[in-house]
This record gives sequence, structure tokens and C-alpha cells, in this order.
Amino acid sequence: MGRRREFDIEQALDAALCVFWRKGYEGASYADLTAAAGVERPALYSAFGNKEELFRKALQRYYKRFLHYMPEALTLPTAREVAAHILYGAVDLNTRFDDHRGCLYINGVLAGSDEAEPVRQVLIQGRAIAEREIRERFERAKAEGDLPETAKPDALAAFLMAVTHGIAVQAKAGFNRQTLEGVAEQALASWPQGRSPDTSAG
Repeated sequence: MGRRREFDIEQALDAALCVFWRKGYEGASYADLTAAAGVERPALYSAFGNKEELFRKALQRYYKRFLHYMPEALTLPTAREVAAHILYGAVDLNTRFDDHRGCLYINGVLAGSDEAEPVRQVLIQGRAIAEREIRERFERAKAEGDLPETAKPDALAAFLMAVTHGIAVQAKAGFNRQTLEGVAEQALASWPQGRSPDTSAG
């Protein structure tokens, strides 16, 4: 009969998520993780595997709990609304918690050792998937006339991701919500416009 775990798995994972969010993958020590989770290192190993596996589980939880604004954005009717929802969603998330500002995907591994390369690749792949989904949504917007013929969906998706990444870095550096909302507004001010709806028919 297996030994019953003496801690709450969900709470421990939430605690580890906050540590990774605040300190990044390599900056988070086992001492940090066990102290936050309130368990000894063997129990943490038993429940989650090694540090890399724990980080992967934390990343999955982060996506489900905090990045819901991304798939929500892709369902909005215009490309500009998509961009606005993503930008303001990023500002909100990256400034919401004073003790772990920024984005886990960005804070996770901006630069790391060779040992952290698998984790860095996971984060790169996650960001690439998001950019591809946004690009595909903008391609549809262009086909529908919501974006002009001159629009480049790949460049617009890359631009949007670059701005959201910049917002994350600036939030980590202490920029306040009002300033970052101004950054979002500036990015939207130059958003390309497609055909205006035809109001003459009828």
C-alpha cells in the first residue's frame, strides 16, 4: 500500500509556479521551491519528478490559468480587436502581482546555461506556437478585407509578439500599468485598417 502524500499537490504546484515566475528557471533553487511548497526535497521529487519536469508542469498550469486571454483574442471579429485584447491582456497579467511581475515565458529563461537548454527550447516553442496562431488569424483577416492588401500577417504577428514581450520585460523592471497601457495604445495607433463596412447597400 503506497504511502499517502502529506501535502496538497495543487497548492505545491501553485507555489512552485510563483517561484519560477519570480526567479526564472535557473534562478529558482530547490531550497526556494521546497520552502515555497512547504515540503522536503524528496517529497517534491516524488510528486513532480526533477526540476525540469516541475517547471514543465508549472508552465502548463500558467498557460491554463493565466493566458486565457490569448485564445479569447483569436475569436474576436477584427484583427485590431485581436491585437488590443492581447496587448491589454498582457499589461494586466504582467502588472497584476507585485511579487512576480512580468511573464513566466519571458522570465523563465532569457539566457541560460547549457543544462537549461531543454527548458529554453520549450519556452521558444510555446512562443512560436502563439505567434503562428496569431499570424493565421491575421491571414484570415486579410482574406476577409479586415486588413488591407498591403498588410503582412507574419510581420504583424511578430510585431505584436515583440510588443507583448517588451511589455513583460518593462513590467519586470518596474514600469507601472498606466505606462504600459500607453505602450499598448501607441502600438494600436498605427494598426493597419482594411475596407470600411459598406453602409450604402439596402
